[in-house]
Amino acid sequence: MSNSQSTSDKLLLAAIDLMAEKGYDGTTTKEIAVAAGVNEVTLFRHFGTKQKLLESAFHRYHYAEEMTKLFSDGLAGELHSDLLLISRTYQKIMRRNRKLFLISHRGSSTLPPEVYQEAGRHPQHLKKLLTNYLAAMSEQDKAMTPKPEMEAMSFMWMNYGAFISTYLSAKEPVPEDALDEFIEESVRLFARALTP
Repeated sequence: MSNSQSTSDKLLLAAIDLMAEKGYDGTTTKEIAVAAGVNEVTLFRHFGTKQKLLESAFHRYHYAEEMTKLFSDGLAGELHSDLLLISRTYQKIMRRNRKLFLISHRGSSTLPPEVYQEAGRHPQHLKKLLTNYLAAMSEQDKAMTPKPEMEAMSFMWMNYGAFISTYLSAKEPVPEDALDEFIEESVRLFARALTP
């Protein structure tokens, strides 16, 4: 880890690495502190508990803020190119944060409900962004979206399924070009279905 990283970031990244490998219950605060190069008192001073540390990791390293910025600043108002950019950005963020998903999937029975609540905030936020986008495109006669929320969920599930099968459940790594081809084709089909 670089010297320029804050103590909080070092603790968050150490927690993510250890919990992805050993699970939430299998990781101690002492191990996290040692991996971050600080003492356990520092961890408690910054986060209070292991649960709050993991909640903070989901808050800090998930995608809600990046996607909000994309929707407000990066979209052109053209259905195909916008959906392509949204898919590619989503896959890039999910790939970068895949250890968080390993933690949530492996610890499904033992993670505190508050951690799931924080993790679930991000897809709910993305669904709202996509729903609003599709409704606006429909109002401008740039898309046919009689049920914008359902279309938003379908688009998200398509992308989430690609992430899961590519990065979490694949026995062998899926080549990047295969994922790119999937994104291109699925977005093309999706955009064509919604184009008036």
